[in-house]
Amino acid sequence: MTLSQTLEQIYQRLFEHYGPQHWWPAEDSFEVVVGAILTQSAAWINVESAINNLKSEDALNPVAMRQIPVDKLADLIRPSGYFNVKARKLKAFVNRLGDRYENSLDRMFAHDIPDLRDELLSIYGIGAETADSIILYAARKPIFVIDAYTHRIMKRLGLSSGKGDYAGLQPLFMENLPHDEKLFNEYHALFVWHGKVTCKKAPLCRMCCLSDICESFGRERED
Repeated sequence: MTLSQTLEQIYQRLFEHYGPQHWWPAEDSFEVVVGAILTQSAAWINVESAINNLKSEDALNPVAMRQIPVDKLADLIRPSGYFNVKARKLKAFVNRLGDRYENSLDRMFAHDIPDLRDELLSIYGIGAETADSIILYAARKPIFVIDAYTHRIMKRLGLSSGKGDYAGLQPLFMENLPHDEKLFNEYHALFVWHGKVTCKKAPLCRMCCLSDICESFGRERED
């Protein structure tokens, strides 16, 4: 099979095994942005607690978040961990949104993908994974998000490209799959769930829907 066919086969197997993941769980695009920043080095259940705290204080909108003192913001997002740093990251984002885009995500998201990505990466605290999560899940533009689960799964399958870093792995998907936002959304979400429940640090290979095409499992059987 071609690489494109292999990637499509992986997607189909994961989708048939786990079903739709309904990502990103949020009420609006700004909540997605906040969640993408708060989920850095945090379990999602803790991010949800932080977001609920923001909602309870009517602070989950750009204007309110610009106005709230940074120490109070940090206290509200405490459940997400690294709350002082993350409060500064959120402030950096909403300040940029206010200063350049009149607090409008629609105006920010009007950029094409390369320009939007460059704009997001220029904001304090936003790296490649967070930027791409915002582009895919908040702006709803087709870019493939790479995370630790993607690295782990692709390495075990024997499909990592180059060094296997973010910049090396992302083109593998971008160049071999149709640029479809819904496909990229579901594919990434399925990778996350597969990495959490099956392809864990200690993998459950014998219950994996990809085991017969997995290089790592093949070596394990030979050993």
